[in-house]
Amino acid sequence: MRLLLLNGPNLNLLGQREPGLYGHHTLKEIERELCARATEAGVQLDCFQSNFEGALVERVHQAMGEVNGILVNAGAFTHTSIALRDALLGVAIPYVELHLSNTHAREAFRHQSFLADRAVGVVSGFGAFSYDLAFDGLLNHLRRTAA
Repeated sequence: MRLLLLNGPNLNLLGQREPGLYGHHTLKEIERELCARATEAGVQLDCFQSNFEGALVERVHQAMGEVNGILVNAGAFTHTSIALRDALLGVAIPYVELHLSNTHAREAFRHQSFLADRAVGVVSGFGAFSYDLAFDGLLNHLRRTAA
């Protein structure tokens, strides 16, 4: 089984950017820990981050026929990108939306997600642990549906 971890804009600044809100873990640390968990679970995990919407859309397109599921922290694109939504729906790969912070406890414009209604699930508010929860949820979903 192969999964894709997709991270959007500004997540490359984790550990430096508003650590009180997003925590002290860097994206590289999160990716390294999640890749280790994936290896233990017998899963290949590919990681991709971009600050550019088009690059994220292209990576989703490339995932078609290659991956079984996508973990997506689209950052601010969660609330703005119909293009990313259309890409995820177009490739028809199950995905879990995730966020470090609780988006519903933040500014009103962060309460709307263009991805959530078609996601397998949404995880938010648990800091770096959101990645673990999203991974476990997606893996469980994929294994259940494959059985």
